[in-house]
Amino acid sequence: MKTVVCTNANLHVVDQPSPIPAKGQLLIEVSRCGICGSDLHARHHMDELADVMAETGYDEFMRSDQQVVFGHEFCGTVVDHGPRTRKAPKPGTLVVAMPLLRRGADVHGIGLTAKAPGAYAEQLLVEQALAFPVPNGLPADVAALTEPMAVGWHAVQRGDVGKGQVAIVIGCGPIGLAVILALKAKGVRTVIASDFSAGRRALATRCGADIVVDPAQESPFSGEHGFLESFTDAGDLALSTIEKLDKLRLPWWHVWRAADKVGATTPKRPVIFECVGVPGIIESVISSAPVFSRVVVVGVCMGADHIRPAMAINKEIDLRFVLGYTPLEFRDTLYLLADGKIDAAPLITATVGLAGVEAAFDALGDPEAHAKILIDPASSADAP
Repeated sequence: MKTVVCTNANLHVVDQPSPIPAKGQLLIEVSRCGICGSDLHARHHMDELADVMAETGYDEFMRSDQQVVFGHEFCGTVVDHGPRTRKAPKPGTLVVAMPLLRRGADVHGIGLTAKAPGAYAEQLLVEQALAFPVPNGLPADVAALTEPMAVGWHAVQRGDVGKGQVAIVIGCGPIGLAVILALKAKGVRTVIASDFSAGRRALATRCGADIVVDPAQESPFSGEHGFLESFTDAGDLALSTIEKLDKLRLPWWHVWRAADKVGATTPKRPVIFECVGVPGIIESVISSAPVFSRVVVVGVCMGADHIRPAMAINKEIDLRFVLGYTPLEFRDTLYLLADGKIDAAPLITATVGLAGVEAAFDALGDPEAHAKILIDPASSADAP
């Protein structure tokens, strides 16, 4: 079978043996595979990320001198089942799967290690337990976006954002757009999106963002939303509240405690989703964000970075990092797509064959031209 391998940052189409499914695994014929932003970064920075992964206990992450097959967001049709494996889903069934593969006693990330080749290929192994038939006639193009949409859905779940809160999305690449779609599917009424690219701002609007800003012209944190801007604003609010309660001639602490139980004492604060993933962005968000903001870091920064803890402390910033999704979130995302509650189709801007992968990587460097390019292994297209 034909695959695209990455070695020393070079992409090549090569012939490799077709994989053989083990017990509990399925062999699928790849219908579509999305090119992820993390693939673009990993092409040149995989050794840096591998060092971090090794520190966290996983030493099989891809290395630049290996033959690595990218591709962790995909769908395909079932071809075969491993030995002593239940014959379901049936051959010919279109499925999506969480990108995890068991090798002996270890579990590896598909498309993230030489141990589990990804879907930049004609065929692929997946775990039967993590494969889900595509429902409601959902097209393969959109079904392949289950994985990145699940990342956005997980980020929103981790953000604990309420329908009445303001959500601010920094960076409107594919993951930022996935977060916007997830926020609107969850019913969040006010979503502000920020990106320097006019093309990405237009996509953010199509995905449901209520307010779209160019950060070169205005701050996404400005506006009449009632946020506290500084430590002194928070102090003034506390003092003013005590003064008002004191006029009631009641022990203010009893009133405050009762109000606390129903959330009435919590100042208005946004939930900010950082979806850029380059050095300096987290510090920039912390420095610019209103007091008491919750910052959810979704973008994957491959290199080292720094923040000023004193700035985050003085603003009492709640900083959260997210990775991936749960099996339930993955399954739920598939059905959100199939039921039309998330419309990811606007993200798809081109499709290429295996021979066009390198050209697609180059094209994705221009945010005005493309958002999500899909690979169709059966296509002869050698450029987006």
